[in-house]
Amino acid sequence: MTCWYEGPLAAFDTETTGVDVETDRIVSAAVVVQQGAGTRPRITRWLVNPGVPVPEESTAVHELTEDHLQRYGRWPAPVMEEIARDLAEQGAAGRPIVVMNAPFDLTVLDRELRRHRASSLSRYLEGSPLCVVDPRVLDKHLDRYRKGRRTLTDLCAHYEVELAEAHDAAADAQAALDVVRAVGRRFAARLERLSPAELHTLQAVWHAAQARGLQAWFAKSGSPEAVDPAWPLRPELRTAA
Repeated sequence: MTCWYEGPLAAFDTETTGVDVETDRIVSAAVVVQQGAGTRPRITRWLVNPGVPVPEESTAVHELTEDHLQRYGRWPAPVMEEIARDLAEQGAAGRPIVVMNAPFDLTVLDRELRRHRASSLSRYLEGSPLCVVDPRVLDKHLDRYRKGRRTLTDLCAHYEVELAEAHDAAADAQAALDVVRAVGRRFAARLERLSPAELHTLQAVWHAAQARGLQAWFAKSGSPEAVDPAWPLRPELRTAA
């Protein structure tokens, strides 16, 4: 029997105007669908004109200039609808969806849906909830004592996964998907008996524990920075833009 991490998977990634999920906007996104390890992926890309200035520091990361987005990007409202429906299709098909640092990408999508569609991600997923697999959460739980950073670039280096174009949404989504397959193989004894639904539930618990640990470290270091324990989607804030 094929283990879930060798079978059909999808992956989702975004590039944004910044790192604040409440106020920043999506400028590009991608969904990658792969029917099995080593098979040719189906890639859907979106380029978005966010309708707000794009900071130079963000352009320096993803190389999408404000001028380029105004010329070639689509308006956000229909794009957010298409992305949400695509993710709902993945849920309906029973494909686990890989999202690196899920509370960021899924929350920023949710806020964009609220902003432009007067809706929410949860509404689109009512009949087909996602089973999310977050390689960052998995790696931190399964190899918790390994030192060093755990960005996507770091995980790709550690698990020997190719990342040809970092900060391109499609390339990042594919790399995150490949990392999950690599993590599954390396920790097969601990993962192969879990269903995607069971793993989804466990990741919420693991992420909350990781957040508490990081919060304690910040407090010990004298930093006031807060760490949100919610996963894979942060709750709505009344002050959301």
